[in-house]
Amino acid sequence: MLWLKALHIIFVVTWFAGLFYLPRLFVYHAGLKPAEVADRERFKIMERRLFTMMTVGGVLAVLFGGATLGQAPGFLQTGWMHAKLTLVAGLIGYHVWCYRLLIAFKHDRNQRSERWFRGFNEVPTLFLFGIVILVVVKPF
Repeated sequence: MLWLKALHIIFVVTWFAGLFYLPRLFVYHAGLKPAEVADRERFKIMERRLFTMMTVGGVLAVLFGGATLGQAPGFLQTGWMHAKLTLVAGLIGYHVWCYRLLIAFKHDRNQRSERWFRGFNEVPTLFLFGIVILVVVKPF
């Protein structure tokens, strides 16, 4: 069980690294001037590669988390785990939203401002705080 938990944590870190950095790339991408075509193409490549890495991290985090729960099914009886899984579902939704934004940038159809992306970039921090507090403090 400790190996599963360790692998879960490693891939959660990998996933969050991508969730923190991809929206930051969107901030810079959205701030490009129309004439900066070469930079725009470079951002598209970086965003695609980062999204792939963070998707692998997210999938493995969920799989190893599920395997850990399979070894300790009693956690499913706790309120804090229900709250954590709800936040994880929200994080998956945020990940999918990042994909949709990535596709918009890929096809040069982004409609959002650099400023909007600065706010969007902060959302994973809220999820991280909530999840860590639930796991460590177990308030329910």
